[in-house]
Amino acid sequence: MYITYFLLAVTVLVSLKGINDPSFNRKLLLNPNDVIHYGKWYRVFTHGFVHANYIHLFFNMYVFYMFGVALEGTFIASYGARGYMLYPLLYLTAIMFAALPALYKHKDNPGYNSLGASGAVSAILFAFIMLYPNVELELFFIPIEIPAYIFGPIILFLEYLMAKRGGTGIAHDAHLAGAIYGIIFIIALDYNFIFKFIDQFGL
Repeated sequence: MYITYFLLAVTVLVSLKGINDPSFNRKLLLNPNDVIHYGKWYRVFTHGFVHANYIHLFFNMYVFYMFGVALEGTFIASYGARGYMLYPLLYLTAIMFAALPALYKHKDNPGYNSLGASGAVSAILFAFIMLYPNVELELFFIPIEIPAYIFGPIILFLEYLMAKRGGTGIAHDAHLAGAIYGIIFIIALDYNFIFKFIDQFGL
């Protein structure tokens, strides 16, 4: 699964550079004020390749690897040559889509910054859930296997609650936006996936 490995390797290399060189990180992170008022639009994309620390980097890349490899294989098996374009398109555009809430809410706040691949990784996770709603997954803090079609809504609800409460230092709105984008992307490829997902609830 070369695309996943390539994206993972690039992210790790750029992130390691940024972790060891804070001035490098500051040039690439998402600052909505700089984007909107100073035209630094590249930050909408580059922030997805830098991370705050080793734990932040490891967690994002671990989740990306766990679900990205399987998802990439599915895209290629299902869409052939198009899959080699669709899969990275999902990941790369999810980085930018996940930045939209911050651009809207913090465009006049020069002190707000965010960074990390969480939005894109969230898109990968929820695209996987849409394709494989019956796969059993585990929450890190609850070691019990849960069907993906239940796991997904639980994660969305928890992210919503934490985003509403605030004060966590985590861009939960980016996670939500990324998740929604991953769902929309899969439905845009084939709207029948939404019916397949809903069928799991017996509705």
